[in-house]
Amino acid sequence: MVPKLMKIRAVIFDLYGTLLEIGPPPADADRRWTQAWKDGPGTAPRLDLAQFDARCRQVVAAEHAAARARGIPYPEVYWPDVVDAVLPEFARLPAAQRTGASVYQADFMRAVRLMPGAANVLRAAQRAQLHLGLASNCQPYTLGELDDALAGAGLSRDLFDPRISFLSFQQGFSKPDPHVFRLLTARLRTLGIEPGEAVMVGDRADNDIAPARAHGWQTCQIGPQTDTDWERLVGWFSQP
Repeated sequence: MVPKLMKIRAVIFDLYGTLLEIGPPPADADRRWTQAWKDGPGTAPRLDLAQFDARCRQVVAAEHAAARARGIPYPEVYWPDVVDAVLPEFARLPAAQRTGASVYQADFMRAVRLMPGAANVLRAAQRAQLHLGLASNCQPYTLGELDDALAGAGLSRDLFDPRISFLSFQQGFSKPDPHVFRLLTARLRTLGIEPGEAVMVGDRADNDIAPARAHGWQTCQIGPQTDTDWERLVGWFSQP
């Protein structure tokens, strides 16, 4: 059941695994990959998708190791820099062409949609005039994925207040670093919202629930391994 909660004024949502559901790659992923090279450097792909993924993982691992050596326990990378390191052909393109290049997106690797039932929860929270924010380990392409997912439900990213949102690619570190929730707690206080009036909604106990509770927030874990679902949350947000 949805936990009995105190009065709330703000709800912070995780993205992947919570608001956004990740599915398998599109059936035409290889065709899209080939077309991206034609539209970019104008050549056949030098790497296939599996090789690209493997090289990116190597770059990310090296960046994480370097950051940890500097005292950052939960580092975050900046995806465009990773792509540039693996595919210098795209890094050399004119800035305008690089901005629109699909290799800087993740749509070759997976499909993303709004979690079934999430739209109704967002509408209920909006009707209740709650402050909404995000706390997500994510990348620049996440914003496009979120925009597309919300648009399909007739919603927009304007629902979320950037003042009480944490997007890891913008900060260089990620959840479950306690600084994520310390930062958000400080931002909430600038709006006159105390920690106990904020709720973290996420699917992971380690990344979302435990660090939020440690900062005095209320929490709601949602997902297939819990007994909380989106329909129950609609009723919870609709309570006076």
